Amino acid sequence: MHAVVVRVTVNDFEIARPILENEVVPRISSAPGFVAGYWTRSSDGANGLATIVFDSEESAQQGSEMIRAAASNPNGGVSLQDIEIREVVASA
Repeated sequence: MHAVVVRVTVNDFEIARPILENEVVPRISSAPGFVAGYWTRSSDGANGLATIVFDSEESAQQGSEMIRAAASNPNGGVSLQDIEIREVVASA
């Protein structure tokens, strides 16, 4: 398994949340190889971190491209900081 780790700056949570819930999460969760996803935000609300797990590195790469495209929306309420693909070495 591989995970896509996404870091964003939250510019406007009131704009970002419905886009995340109604567009991003449904699109990513229906992507080939999707296993699980967790979207979080910092206690001050300024930053977001998502960990999205896929069944293979190839699926994670495809998922990361979808995420990058979704995060490029200038009216989406967030600014993309970083996307990484990491191997999942353990889970509980």
